[in-house]
Amino acid sequence: MLEPKVWQLTAGSAVFGLVLAAGAVALAGPWDSGQRKAEREWAAAQGPTGGAHHDGERVRVPASAPSAAGVLAELGVSAESLSAPADLPGDLTKTLGPLLESPDLGPAPAASVVDVATGEQLFGQRADRPMAPASTIKIATAVAALSALGPDHRIPTTVVTADGGKGDDDKPGDRPAGESDGKPGNEADGKGEDPTEITLVGGGDATLDRAGLRSLAAGTARALRDRGVHRVSVRFDVSLYSGPREHPIGPNDNIAPVTALMAGQGRLDGSAADSFGGPAPRSGDPAGDAADVFADLLRERGLKTSGAPAAGKAPQDADRLAVTYSRPVSSLVERMLTNSDNDIAESLVRQTAIEAGRPASFAGAQQAVQAELKKLKLPVDGALLRDGSGLNRHDRLTSGLLTALLARAADPDRPELRPVLTGLPVAGFSGTLQGRYTDADATTGSGLIRAKTGTLTGVNSLAGTVVGPGGRLLAFAFLAEDAPAPDTAQRALDHLSAELVS
Repeated sequence: MLEPKVWQLTAGSAVFGLVLAAGAVALAGPWDSGQRKAEREWAAAQGPTGGAHHDGERVRVPASAPSAAGVLAELGVSAESLSAPADLPGDLTKTLGPLLESPDLGPAPAASVVDVATGEQLFGQRADRPMAPASTIKIATAVAALSALGPDHRIPTTVVTADGGKGDDDKPGDRPAGESDGKPGNEADGKGEDPTEITLVGGGDATLDRAGLRSLAAGTARALRDRGVHRVSVRFDVSLYSGPREHPIGPNDNIAPVTALMAGQGRLDGSAADSFGGPAPRSGDPAGDAADVFADLLRERGLKTSGAPAAGKAPQDADRLAVTYSRPVSSLVERMLTNSDNDIAESLVRQTAIEAGRPASFAGAQQAVQAELKKLKLPVDGALLRDGSGLNRHDRLTSGLLTALLARAADPDRPELRPVLTGLPVAGFSGTLQGRYTDADATTGSGLIRAKTGTLTGVNSLAGTVVGPGGRLLAFAFLAEDAPAPDTAQRALDHLSAELVS
């Protein structure tokens, strides 16, 4: 049996832990089965999730324990101290100033540190200077998408057919209809019933996979059997997007051609079966490949197909046969940020453009995202968002805008933006920060810092959150250009952010 004093200390420690846990949960935002969704997906994957390091339900927040104030007093800690304003400007100038002079960060790095609760800038160096953000631009992509679409929005992929049989409004595109691909049950000899034309319509879901296509095929087969249809010709429609399919960087393992229809992100190495994010060889025709998989799945369900799938626009008078949906935008945002997923990023900015009534193109997405950030009254002067992923070297953001985006995501009046914070990788644990914060001068940040990384040749960036002295949540952003080497630049950025840990 525990002695009375030991029991009191144990109980006090437990309640104190509950108080701190309650505050942490309140800041952390959406959880799924007791673990942040993005982190749970990483743990389940048990594999590398490193992103392209480029060269909503309402949540109940536990209430504080009734005896918290008394317990804190016994422990010599005042409740007020946990919410006292951070008093850091002088200290940060002395601490961060010399670190920013490191040659590993190039000749003129930029920095911003703000108190999230007040929006006050505690430290700034070239904070209003537009610089290449690399993948930290995904924070802007996430905020704009969540604000415009809402966290519960899901992206559809549909299968339709024209009323009364085969539609002829549009001619097939790249793949001529009637051309046999030599697969069993795929005869194009014209014998038997006339094929019913169906169209697989891409909605822009960059996370569509074989399971989603299998669900679509099953629903389509059921609907066609109900109509007495046993033979089809397949089209695929990617007309939702406009403009160039190729990212300005050209064919690249870090991103597939940007189309409204793809499966497994066009990955050719099997990595889509594990977890997305990170470089991989990509198909030059992800939409056509997805349509081929869909046709194969239809044949598995007893339907005959006439010819190979052909590109073409769905008729306007089409009936929907089947539909599958992406996960909610909140989950897509978390996955994009944790894994630095470029394909999801380009999908989300186009969804933002569609919602705003703009073309779903690189140019239309840029206009839509900047307009959405202006609506949120964020400091977008000098910002240039040429893409949603940060692969474009002509992108420009300020470190001040990045910290403002993070602070807005933590705003209690903007709960729909909270997945921006919960999706940030955890230092030394998940996503693109899994292998970081290992040096002696940065280990204090391991497990305590959440941040989005960014890396292009000569460009390194880091932007995220940390609980600093006084128990206040701080947002930080560090941008470096013309850095001599990525490894040393990353270690310098880790060291900078680790200095903010309380």
